[in-house]
Amino acid sequence: MKTLREYIKEAESAGVAIGHFNISNIETLHGIYNAVKKLGVPVIIGVSEGEEEFIGKDEVTVLIKEIRERDNYPIFLNADHHYTFSSVKLALDAGYDAVIIDAVKLPLEENIALTKQCVDYAKELGKKEGRDILVEAELGFIGQSSKLLDVIPEGVSEKTMTSPDEAKTFVEQTGIDLLAPSVGNIHGMVKGGNPKLDINRIKEIRLACGLPLVLHGGSGIADEDFINAIKAGISVIHINTEIRVAYKEALEKYLNENPNEIAPYKILKPGVDAISAVVEKRLKLFNGI
Repeated sequence: MKTLREYIKEAESAGVAIGHFNISNIETLHGIYNAVKKLGVPVIIGVSEGEEEFIGKDEVTVLIKEIRERDNYPIFLNADHHYTFSSVKLALDAGYDAVIIDAVKLPLEENIALTKQCVDYAKELGKKEGRDILVEAELGFIGQSSKLLDVIPEGVSEKTMTSPDEAKTFVEQTGIDLLAPSVGNIHGMVKGGNPKLDINRIKEIRLACGLPLVLHGGSGIADEDFINAIKAGISVIHINTEIRVAYKEALEKYLNENPNEIAPYKILKPGVDAISAVVEKRLKLFNGI
């Protein structure tokens, strides 16, 4: 099977984007994979530090590896938003295919040093174990919570967006494989509507840094912005809040309509189906299907 790096390169060449969806339980994984299989496109499963703690680092690694080998399917595991070298190391040692080191809150020099440390370790481990490990970093601030928001997160503004020059320097000094810039995107969904993406900035950053770009905070972004962002250089898109909302609403509806039901597999199935519907819709858009 081709590597994640190869699938991302193919996506960029084809003018499409790979969907990245987070999980914290097996029901969410089922919902995502049920949709992905119908469309036959590659997918990245993400687990943040909190999600990873709940579902289990080793457990989720085994799950994704088993599905990939059993079905010969391009499903990959990413350590989403890990904040320390130790957490990155543990995830890569467990067998993750990729990792995001998020050090945007640190001064730039410290961010670069920590990111480079993670890149160096990933290369060393990959060479030792014959694995192609991808390291991604975020540059610019887009908030941190994947939840419903009343307003744009404090600290997110045009001033905190990534500049092409910053991106170029950051990539050169860290050696990362993927860059997640701040281009008008935010983590979470604003109830009154998310801001528009700066498409020209995406083009300029992609040209300046020479790497595939990852769009974080995809939930709530308009379809037209997604299409234009992919054309401009986005190769991977993160969706989390949208599937969380769909899951929660489906469970609430079922429990309200069936207050005496106690069988988990019956209670949780509507949530799985709701996740599948969101993922299928997003993947069709990202892949021009």
